[in-house]
Amino acid sequence: MKYNTNSIKVIYRLFLLLTVFGSVLLSGSSCLFKTPDKKEDLTAEPRRIPLEDFFRNPDKTAFSLSPDGKHLAFLAPFNDRKNIFVQVLGDSSPAKRITSVTDRDLSGFFWANNERLVYTRDFGGDENFHLFSIQLDGSEEKDLTPFPKVRVNIIDILDDDEEHIIIGMNKRNPQIFDPYRLNIKTGTLTVLAENPGNYTGWMTDHDGKLRLAMATDGVNASLLYRKTEKDKFETILTTNFKESVDPLFFDFDGKEVIYAISNLGRDKSAVVKLDLNSGKEIEKIFEHPEVDVTFMAYSRKRKVPTTISYITWKRGYKFFDNTVADLYKRLEKELKNVEIVLISTNKDEDKFIIRTYSDRSLGSFYFYDKIKDELVKIADVSPWLSELELANMKPIEYKTRDGLTIHGYLTLPVGVAPKNLPVVVNPHGGPWARDVWTFNPEVQFLANRGYAVLQMNFRGSTGYGRKFWEASFGEWGLKMQDDVTDGVEWLKKQGIADPKRIAIYGGSYGGYCSLAGVTFSPDLYACAIDYVGVSNLFTFLKTIPPYWEPYRTMLYEMVGNPGEITDSLRLRATSPVFHTNRIKVPLLIAQGAKDPRVNQAESDQIVDALKTRNVAVEYILKENEGHGFQNQENRFEFYGRMEKFLEKHLGSTKLKK
Repeated sequence: MKYNTNSIKVIYRLFLLLTVFGSVLLSGSSCLFKTPDKKEDLTAEPRRIPLEDFFRNPDKTAFSLSPDGKHLAFLAPFNDRKNIFVQVLGDSSPAKRITSVTDRDLSGFFWANNERLVYTRDFGGDENFHLFSIQLDGSEEKDLTPFPKVRVNIIDILDDDEEHIIIGMNKRNPQIFDPYRLNIKTGTLTVLAENPGNYTGWMTDHDGKLRLAMATDGVNASLLYRKTEKDKFETILTTNFKESVDPLFFDFDGKEVIYAISNLGRDKSAVVKLDLNSGKEIEKIFEHPEVDVTFMAYSRKRKVPTTISYITWKRGYKFFDNTVADLYKRLEKELKNVEIVLISTNKDEDKFIIRTYSDRSLGSFYFYDKIKDELVKIADVSPWLSELELANMKPIEYKTRDGLTIHGYLTLPVGVAPKNLPVVVNPHGGPWARDVWTFNPEVQFLANRGYAVLQMNFRGSTGYGRKFWEASFGEWGLKMQDDVTDGVEWLKKQGIADPKRIAIYGGSYGGYCSLAGVTFSPDLYACAIDYVGVSNLFTFLKTIPPYWEPYRTMLYEMVGNPGEITDSLRLRATSPVFHTNRIKVPLLIAQGAKDPRVNQAESDQIVDALKTRNVAVEYILKENEGHGFQNQENRFEFYGRMEKFLEKHLGSTKLKK
């Protein structure tokens, strides 16, 4: 069984525009069953866990099997930077390090064939990702895309072609991406099509042929199709961006049909089958009554769909394949009270890498041999953290002042009665993303320091349907902010929050939300922390990366058009930098100098304005970081400063060292 993420990437999704990638803690996680809540011992005195234990790089992570199942690759620190190591599966000899990057963690890697791996990295956080390839023994390392100020993404890793992959690259025009066939050893590029200027994504069939394209005119999205690579792309479907048909993969019967995630004619996104000749939905495969579906996986070997995933308060599965359902049942017998993720398999689909996790543990990696029916632990991700010392992340919900239901999570410190606590309100980035139930080092760190942590999926958060998402349009600093404020008031009414000891902290859009919180609700918070957040909506919209340009009109509709008088007045009214006279509490602000999405000027402006008014502000600026701090030493500094800042302005917590 193989997840199809590699073979159909990438359709650019605007809802990720302001997510702090440096804070993404566990991606692609999947849940089969719910972990029962465990009773907390309120008499136990918690230990102050060293800050570094929450934010250090794992000893080993991101395990991946080679296609033939003979080798295992993973990321591990070398000079405090994550590099690739390889070992023979089942061999007890030490793994061999095959990369030696020392300035910045590698972003990720995959097996191109049994002998060669491909990895991605950017430089200083500029997000202009290059592709490198390297032999299994560490030889013949090559930058396959050595082009300045050019960004690369993967369209298809071509499982049946050991010499090539298909990539998208904005080499010809920084605003758009052309598809190329890339030789993973020599770097030779072959142009597969020329982007006419409005194509935003490409997709291949199961034979690696480029058959689909996605396009936009700024507000309308089109799906284009061609029967062969010799034919021209023809538009088969056009929708307003508020409706979506996102292709997943081609059907396996040779007919001109694809699986897709669609919300056409419905509020919640569902998995459907789409006829490529007519552009019509011919079958609804699965729709959840409460939330959007998020993904559908398939077996490449057996050519069948396997599972559909969705997220309520946890992730759930709808199984369509007994083989995979039985595999999960088998794993459940030994892996209890954890979430189970299948993260890698060999080509024969009889060897698997398994990842486990919970809200209180980063979990472990296991190797499962299906033929031998053997499950063996490979490594614990963070063995220095004890699950028993960490806090439960519990689902909550509350009503907004205008009647919407907001879902979220509340994490309470261990060993403390949930009454009159200092609180850190933690709105997520995006804003068109969402918080999920998982292990979150930031949340666990704050809870360990004695703070309750409130996370809410305010209007606009993804996964709750189209109506809930659209309710955020034009509401930055307004109803979206009210949703956060209403969550704080709910927590106060529960008696959990000490009204005088509430802080707000967020990254990216969450950083904007933190600034807006202390600007437009100046008496609600005792202090705020802004991590790569927007302060001026005019300069933010003016300085978007070039590859967001095709979406500018859509962005104007979702956030605001500075060229229209009504929108311009609203953007000014909701930009914290113009209203610093209202801010009266201390701030901590952190920024990466090479951030391409939220430029350094966003933080510089608000810091300068606050200093002019003699408002207490601390500023952390890192020259070697982008949209979030990736380098370990910078994370340590940021969270160390955060700890001292909160202790100073919310009051210290008594935990034994």
